[in-house]
Amino acid sequence: MNKISDFYCEEVFSGKTKVKVVRETKNILAFYHTKPYYPVHIVVTPRKHVASLLELKDEEIILDLFKVLKLVAKDINKKYKSCRIITNLGDYQDSKHLHFHIIHGRHEDMK
Repeated sequence: MNKISDFYCEEVFSGKTKVKVVRETKNILAFYHTKPYYPVHIVVTPRKHVASLLELKDEEIILDLFKVLKLVAKDINKKYKSCRIITNLGDYQDSKHLHFHIIHGRHEDMK
């Protein structure tokens, strides 16, 4: 089986995998996770390929990314009274494209 190394470029931005958009800008897309691990699970990612947080240098993307993260987190926090924002690096990062998870709830609640 061929593992996808960049789900966002190969699947989402190409249109192969349809997503439910939460917010979007010229540079950033926020959408509900296609296989949620938490009751509320939103992904926020730059449209331009950036391998990870360690590779992020473009100031316009940084500002836009944090604007969208803040707005989505504010909405989730208002609705559910809490949320977490997570990004992964190295072996923890399945898709080698920078993305953040905005989540609420526990995995156990998905059962």
